[in-house]
Amino acid sequence: MRKQFFKEALLAVALAAFSSTAAMGESTTSAEPEQEQGKKSELDWLKDFSDRIELHGYAQGGFNYTHQNGNDKGTFELKRILFWANAQITDRWSFLFMHDFSSVVQEFYTDYRFSNNKAFTVRLGQFKNGVSLENPLSPTAMEAIDVYSEGVTYLTGCGSDPLLGVQYGRDLGLAIFGETNDGKFRYEAQVMNGQGINKKDGNKEKDFIGRLEYRPIKGLNLVATGQLGRGHAIANSPYNPDIQAGDDYKRNRWTVGFDYKSNAFNVHGEYLEGKDGNVTSRGAYVTGAVPLFKGFDFVGSYDFFNFNTTLGMDQHKAIAGFQYWFFRKCRVQVQYVYKSAGIVNGEFAHTNSHAIMAQMQIRLDYSRKKN
Repeated sequence: MRKQFFKEALLAVALAAFSSTAAMGESTTSAEPEQEQGKKSELDWLKDFSDRIELHGYAQGGFNYTHQNGNDKGTFELKRILFWANAQITDRWSFLFMHDFSSVVQEFYTDYRFSNNKAFTVRLGQFKNGVSLENPLSPTAMEAIDVYSEGVTYLTGCGSDPLLGVQYGRDLGLAIFGETNDGKFRYEAQVMNGQGINKKDGNKEKDFIGRLEYRPIKGLNLVATGQLGRGHAIANSPYNPDIQAGDDYKRNRWTVGFDYKSNAFNVHGEYLEGKDGNVTSRGAYVTGAVPLFKGFDFVGSYDFFNFNTTLGMDQHKAIAGFQYWFFRKCRVQVQYVYKSAGIVNGEFAHTNSHAIMAQMQIRLDYSRKKN
């Protein structure tokens, strides 16, 4: 009986030891996959995060020589060094941050797309206003070294209007935009401060901007834009002597234009008109590029703008030159620029100026999805 008891006890201990060893073995073998799984999850998260980030940057700089009123000036200049990042937080929610290292933070906004297609998206933050065909376009895609036409530069706040100052065509506000009919029709409505970048509104009024685009055939885009607003002058202007710094004034705009792209040539043009207080300004331009051979284009532009139609402050501008694309989105440009009028010693004058401009553009874009 006692021997039988010892035999059963010994068997029980052996079974217990075997079970414990087996359990330890299971724990040991399962621990490695869990650690590996943890590392894999962490790597998956990092990969997913990096897949949602796109990085972009470009620099434009060169040499300008000008001749006006018997005076010659020549200077090297660095015009822009921009960096921006897009973060695709979810399939519908994104964020963008853009900084110009030669000036200031230029854009920061978030987009949320409410529909499965591109029909309805809301944007909040600081971004380009929708006035004119050219203003929303990147300088890296423009034919002229001067970038935008005189009318666009003046009416959109890119820098030549002293009442508004240098705002790079951007403002703080809210936008609703979208496209339908397979991208043939696009709309945008904006509510903006009207004061420019990185600034609070200078008055209690808001600016309302509308933009419509229609693409009837491949390569052709028709654009109409308008703005109803009230500006707050930050300085006096030789173009509008009735408005003084600190004054609130009516600031309205409207434009109609077209853009056509083909293998044979690219051309775009626009009619623009503005109303600042009691002063009307208006003008038109046409700009294009013709490929001569691989990577080498001829560029030309004619631009007319009257800053004050009552006082006859009209300016004619012509551009002719060449550009060579030596890498994707990278080019060298050389252009001759003629102007029939301009600001001399703080006053508007009908005096001719001539300029030779040379510029190099380097642009890089990075996205894991494309690699």
